[in-house]
Amino acid sequence: MIPGSGFLQRRLEEAVRAMLEPDPGQRVDFSTPQGEPALASPDSVSWQVFKNPLALFIGGIGAVLLELAEPRVRTGVWEHTNFRADPLTRLRRTALAAMLTVYGPRSKAEAMIAAVGRAHARVTGTTPAGVPYHADDAELLNWVQATAAFGFLEAYCQFVRPLDQADKDRYYAEGQRAAALYGASGAPGSEPALQALFAAMRSKLERSEIVSEFLEIMQRAPILPAPLAPAQRALVRAGVSLVPGWARAVLGLGSAWDMAPWETRLIRMSATLTERVALPGSPAVAACRRLGLPANYLYDARRNR
Repeated sequence: MIPGSGFLQRRLEEAVRAMLEPDPGQRVDFSTPQGEPALASPDSVSWQVFKNPLALFIGGIGAVLLELAEPRVRTGVWEHTNFRADPLTRLRRTALAAMLTVYGPRSKAEAMIAAVGRAHARVTGTTPAGVPYHADDAELLNWVQATAAFGFLEAYCQFVRPLDQADKDRYYAEGQRAAALYGASGAPGSEPALQALFAAMRSKLERSEIVSEFLEIMQRAPILPAPLAPAQRALVRAGVSLVPGWARAVLGLGSAWDMAPWETRLIRMSATLTERVALPGSPAVAACRRLGLPANYLYDARRNR
């Protein structure tokens, strides 16, 4: 038994259950139908990265910060979702969508993605600067998919364990199938392609008070179980730390958002511990059972070297 793992496991299981139930009584069973594959294979880099709930929380914050830097995405999110009024429901739906995309049986994942596409088709508007937007615009879909993939991977590499260049490129390539289903046919398939997209989008990003509002919501919303709540502000700062320096400058996220050395050490220690704890009710473990694999398949030390 890893020291402290029992307490951490109970709290993480509580958090995972809460985050994957967007509406009372509505949960997805990742363990059925028996034998049905996911969009990504169990030996993929994606299955390794997405199993770590702390990395996903941190990576999600970094991803949203980059998304909100794009004014058309920002306006669409702020005007057409209930995030400000009910951040927990929005976060739960987003978390469930991410888990379904990676671990869900293909039929359920494809049905969910199709529903998201239908919802996007209804979202249109104009930014405060007078620029029209449509949520199913390919450029915007590519940006959202790219920033999400970047955030989750960077959080894993910075706080769990580093991955080599080949695994990073493999991770981005693995995501292209799901990205295309979402309509993001130009999502990057390698890290160099991601950097090229960043360079192409850089001049279109801008500062907004909405970013500060988002960070304030993420710091105070009752997202984590009470025993883990004191760490929430540190986890938010960890999310900020993922944002490239040039993008932090654009967003005005200065040194006040820097992590203290002790926070970095604590989060890395916690994320590394989490990497070794197989949560029985998690999508990753349930998906392994669905495919006839051992519950600890993704947690085998030999797979994490």
